[in-house]
Amino acid sequence: MLSPRDYDEAITIFSPEGRLYQVEYAIELVKRGAPILGISSCEGVVLAASERLERPLQDPKYNWKIFQLDEHMGVAIAGLSSDARVLIEQARIFCQQNRMIYDESASVESIAKLVGDQAQIYTQYAGVRPFGVSLIIGGVDQSGSRVMATDPSGSYRVFKAIAIGRKSDEANKLLDERYHDDITLKDSIKLAFETIGLASEEKEPLKNIKVAVIPSKNPIFRRLSFAEVEEYLK
Repeated sequence: MLSPRDYDEAITIFSPEGRLYQVEYAIELVKRGAPILGISSCEGVVLAASERLERPLQDPKYNWKIFQLDEHMGVAIAGLSSDARVLIEQARIFCQQNRMIYDESASVESIAKLVGDQAQIYTQYAGVRPFGVSLIIGGVDQSGSRVMATDPSGSYRVFKAIAIGRKSDEANKLLDERYHDDITLKDSIKLAFETIGLASEEKEPLKNIKVAVIPSKNPIFRRLSFAEVEEYLK
C-alpha cells in the first residue's frame, strides 16, 4: 500500500483523492509569480505584466514577461521564464509554419491548444516534471480579439479578461467589477495599470509595468514605449 509520500513524489500516480500533487505544486508556483494579465476588448487586446528588476544594473528596456509570437499575437508569462522560453519557441515555429503552409496567420486558439498539449505531455510520464509556467495568449485573429490562458496541467480557457500570478484573486475581482463588453482599448490599458498595481508588492509598482497592445483595426503587436507608459501614469 502506498503512503502519502509516495503519491507526492510520483507524477504519474493519482492520490486516493484524485490529485496529482506535482501538477498542483507547479500551479502553486505560478500563483506566486509576478502578476500578468490579458484584456480583450472590441478595439483590441492588452497584455500587461509586472517586471521587477532583479539587479540595479539590469537593463529595464528588455522585456522578460511579455513576448511577441507573431505580428498579430503576443504572450505574457507567469512562473519559470526558462520553461516559458521552450513553449514560446515552439509556438513561434508553429506560427511560421502555418503561414508557409496555409498562407494565413495562426489563430489564438491553435496556439493555446499547442501549448496545452505540450504541457499535458509532461504530466503523464515518469522522469519529467510539469512546466512551471502559465501563459496568457492574446491576439486578433479571424474570430476577432481573443485572450486565452494555459496552466501547468495542460488545460486552456478563453477569457474576456484574466489575471494570473501573485494576488490573482484580488486582481480578478477588480477585473470582474470594472470590465464591460464596450470597454475601449485606452480604458483597457488604464484598467491594466490599475489591476497590476493592485496585485504587485513593489513600493512603486506602476513603474515596473510593461504593456503591449494589438489593435483590432491594425492587428500588429506593439509594446508601449516608456514615454507612453509615463503618459498613462499621469
